Amino acid sequence: MSAFLDDFALCFVKNGRWEYLANGLCVTLEVALAAIVLGLVIGFIVAVVRSTHDKYGRFALLNLLAKVYLTVIRGTPMVVQLLITYYIILRSVDSKIAIAILAFGLNSGAYQAEIIRAGIVSIDPGQMEAARALGLSYWRSMFRIVLPQAVRNVLPALGNEFIVLMKDTSIVGYIALIDLAKGGDIIRSQTYSVYLPYLSVASVYLVLVMTFTWLLGKLERHLRATGADPVHNDS
Repeated sequence: MSAFLDDFALCFVKNGRWEYLANGLCVTLEVALAAIVLGLVIGFIVAVVRSTHDKYGRFALLNLLAKVYLTVIRGTPMVVQLLITYYIILRSVDSKIAIAILAFGLNSGAYQAEIIRAGIVSIDPGQMEAARALGLSYWRSMFRIVLPQAVRNVLPALGNEFIVLMKDTSIVGYIALIDLAKGGDIIRSQTYSVYLPYLSVASVYLVLVMTFTWLLGKLERHLRATGADPVHNDS
């Protein structure tokens, strides 16, 4: 017990090393939350373009660009995309957090686009036709009638994408950004203690995942209870 307390004090108390984990956690959450929002915006746009082209043949050029984007992003490793963004695309940008947000946002957007597109396809085409018959434009019908239902249908998949993205941010150390994982590695390098720093980092990630999973489950139950979830609403 005494050895454990000594190791704990060495890793987290001495020289305020706990701040590496605290500050790293803030960076991890900042990058993950901002990237998921950016990815959601990109995903919406790409999903609407692709689904519109598939059904009506519109936006041929945009659809081609969207397919190229999806192929490139989904066909290359995330760490390579991060390094290309850092060393090539945004080499003149000083903010490493902004670089990480853009890289992860572009990556997440590709996966969210396919998730949302699947949700759009799952909606009865009669809903769009009814909205158009009532005088709504195509875009108003899409954004006010179809997309809200599509998002509810794919909410679990979107939540899972956020959890995966949050864990994937652990590679930002490749661009010398000190996140939660890098903070634990710095403590290890200064103290030569392996177990406590890495086990602490793993525990924090586990708590984060469990917390967001619980919040997502609570949101799904709320949607079902209010009858707002088309997947479980029999009416």
